[in-house]
Amino acid sequence: MKYFCYLLECSDSSFYCGWTINLEKRLGCHNHGKGARYTRCRLPVKLVYYEEFPDRSSAMKRERKLKRFSHSRKQKLIQGFCNDRSTGLN
Repeated sequence: MKYFCYLLECSDSSFYCGWTINLEKRLGCHNHGKGARYTRCRLPVKLVYYEEFPDRSSAMKRERKLKRFSHSRKQKLIQGFCNDRSTGLN
């Protein structure tokens, strides 16, 4: 089974970090107001970053680490992720 740690960008430009086993389903839950309380009043949200992990523990550890990142550090992480994906490195 695959586990993911992800970042969502909310409508107010804030970020939400979480983990899941199904990115598409979880994004749908968030955008239908059935996700985290934080995102319910900041709809719509969009997936801007994710990482894949082999187990739940690793994904949750990464989530805790990302939650401590500043807003600007999260932006840099996302920018690097987008650049890697656009050049086919990811």
